[in-house]
Amino acid sequence: MPELSRFFNIVIKMLFSDNAQHHKPHFHVYYAEYEASVGVDGELMAGSLPVKQLRLVQAWAAIHEEELYRAWNMAVRNIPPGKIEPLQ
Repeated sequence: MPELSRFFNIVIKMLFSDNAQHHKPHFHVYYAEYEASVGVDGELMAGSLPVKQLRLVQAWAAIHEEELYRAWNMAVRNIPPGKIEPLQ
């Protein structure tokens, strides 16, 4: 599972070939004991995050939406998507 970005103790990853369960471009977020699946559009699809961290992730996703769609298209074809700049 390639790591796309890391900021404020939040880790963003994208699975290879991960289009069967949610059928929507998304990424996985890890923060402390929390795990969540978040759509590229910022929708919380599964799991949970504290409100503050979810808002940070949503802001990051809005800023990097194009890069996230590009990463998604690569990851579903099992091509490493590369890194995306963290939220600063």
